[in-house]
Amino acid sequence: MSKDCGNHGGDDLRRSCRGLFAILLGLALIVGIIALIVYLVLRPTHPRFFLQDASLRQLDLSNSSGVLSTSIQVTIASRNPNDRVGVYYDRLDVYTSYKYQQITVAASLPPVYQGHGDVDVWSPVLSGPSVPFAPYLAHALSQDCQAGYLILQVKIDGRVRWKVGSWISGHYHLFVTCPAFLVTNGGNGAPGAGGFRFQTTTYCHVEV
Repeated sequence: MSKDCGNHGGDDLRRSCRGLFAILLGLALIVGIIALIVYLVLRPTHPRFFLQDASLRQLDLSNSSGVLSTSIQVTIASRNPNDRVGVYYDRLDVYTSYKYQQITVAASLPPVYQGHGDVDVWSPVLSGPSVPFAPYLAHALSQDCQAGYLILQVKIDGRVRWKVGSWISGHYHLFVTCPAFLVTNGGNGAPGAGGFRFQTTTYCHVEV
């Protein structure tokens, strides 16, 4: 008799555990469906970035030591195109590259919150004193300067969060690439900042 009672107690416990698991699973499913609906309704659009200006101050290449010294001031604008979603820029590191090699030290922009339709503009000076430069890149740079044009990439590596009402998301990685087209009236045959001017405002590629 006591043995039967023991079995009944075990069955009740198992039924209770199964019932509790089913409830938790149902709640998780409901929360997931709600999150999916909210995402589909409020699906955030990537922030828009534009390179408005790039002023080359220094571009000195030392073939003997294989180093490049660069200084450039850039003006970058960002706009939040979302009507109901705000953006927290928690970290924004800006640097310049030439043919996929970083040639300036990353400059950190101040954290900022961007509301619906807001526009923010930054104008950091990016410097890269005595950066080791591969010989094949030095040759390519000399050829570009001789031809009278130079294409640099202004890049942003950052972390963002979305804000909807009082809800704030977790962090997302932000990566922005802005081509900077610089031209001269005539090639001078050697790298140098003199004579290069920014050609036109460019739209930046954004990944989140």
